[in-house]
Amino acid sequence: MQQILQNLRDGSTALADVPAPALRRGQLLIRTHATLVSAGTERMLVEFGKANLLQKARQQPDKVRMVLEKVRTDGLASTVDAVRSKLDQPLALGYCNVGTVIAIGEGVEGFGVGDRVASNGKHAEIVAVPANLCARVPDGVEDAHAAFTVVGAIALQGIRLAAPTLGEAVVVTGLGLIGLIAVQLLRAQGCRVLGIDFGPDKLALARGFGAETVDLAAGEDPVAAAQRFSRGRGVDAVLITASTRSSEPVAQAAHMCRKRARIVLVGVTGLELSRADFYEKELSFQVSCSYGPGRYDPAYEEGGHDYPVGFVRWTEQRNFEAVLDMLGAGALRMAPLVSHRFGIGEAEAAYALLAGGEPSLGIVLDYAGDAARAEAATARTVALAGAP
Repeated sequence: MQQILQNLRDGSTALADVPAPALRRGQLLIRTHATLVSAGTERMLVEFGKANLLQKARQQPDKVRMVLEKVRTDGLASTVDAVRSKLDQPLALGYCNVGTVIAIGEGVEGFGVGDRVASNGKHAEIVAVPANLCARVPDGVEDAHAAFTVVGAIALQGIRLAAPTLGEAVVVTGLGLIGLIAVQLLRAQGCRVLGIDFGPDKLALARGFGAETVDLAAGEDPVAAAQRFSRGRGVDAVLITASTRSSEPVAQAAHMCRKRARIVLVGVTGLELSRADFYEKELSFQVSCSYGPGRYDPAYEEGGHDYPVGFVRWTEQRNFEAVLDMLGAGALRMAPLVSHRFGIGEAEAAYALLAGGEPSLGIVLDYAGDAARAEAATARTVALAGAP
């Protein structure tokens, strides 16, 4: 089968022929229909890969500390060999997948062969994904739109932490994919929304979804705009979905807020903060973790142990389901967010676009053109999965 892999040493991406994954207990084996390239996370990985060793070190100081500790314990030569070996290991890209279940691992309940599911599977013709990271796609939802499920869940989890109520004034700083989905989710919840970004096309999309906007490229003052938007009271919550090394988005958020408002960081920013900004208003600041409760918990994700719904209402899987329900009901619109579509055979062109200067938003990869090879790989994989 074919899969998109990245070379961590130089940042290059390639479509590689690799063995199909084995089906393990608790997993679904899925033949992919479409995947979404995450403009934020995957661009960051490509840029990291293209950086030289010194630049890589500056971007990951925690890894530098681990390397220095290894030098002390194992010696310089052994550490250099280990670092080079790590950089030579290809990285499988992608985490927004939609496809059809072709086999079910032992212990899985609630899914059947032939189900169409969204998951955090990689950019590959066949993926094996733990059942707790999959959700059934409603009839009538297009594959290309269902591929946005995971990034939608990231936006939704940030909103759950901000806990907005009907009629509240909420700012969304950064109108990429996650920010624009957050705008729609907040409007569906009855909130007034102010979107902030530099890009005129993104601002136009936000207005189309019902938000008011601030154009930073035009020199508009976001703090002053937020004061007007909140009728002079300060906004109730700020969702930061931007990606920047600057601490300015968080500082601005504090200045926009009323007393005891909530700030949730979904994206990546600097965190050099003024204590006074938060202390005087008793602001709440929280960093949102990916798709929701269960993320990075091996017992939940790999072991298949769900959290009791009476105690943890919204897990990452249940967030997937909520996004898909809204897609099925027409309350979320993903079509305006699709800026480019490529066949999987054109993957390198898709990543060249991502790394280049041309504006892009949702880049969808379509696997339908390679159906014959995928079918052959599927037959081999299912035969192996069923072997004694």
